[in-house]
Amino acid sequence: MKLTIAGEVKEIKDGTTVSELIVSENVETPEYVSVSVNEEFIGRDTFDTTVLQDGDVVEFLYFMGGGQQSGIYE
Repeated sequence: MKLTIAGEVKEIKDGTTVSELIVSENVETPEYVSVSVNEEFIGRDTFDTTVLQDGDVVEFLYFMGGGQQSGIYE
């Protein structure tokens, strides 16, 4: 089957789950990744059971925290 993964069309075996895709795509820091399929976020607790379908669009997203440094600069 064909999926669009991070903007690139790829051939993936039928029956692939989100968890399997994370491994096969060598996703960096998988413990921090969020996944959307067809613009809908997939719950981490369903990665093992969510089977991808031909034509799905998958994005791996990382939410980064940040902030400003406080203090007085001279």
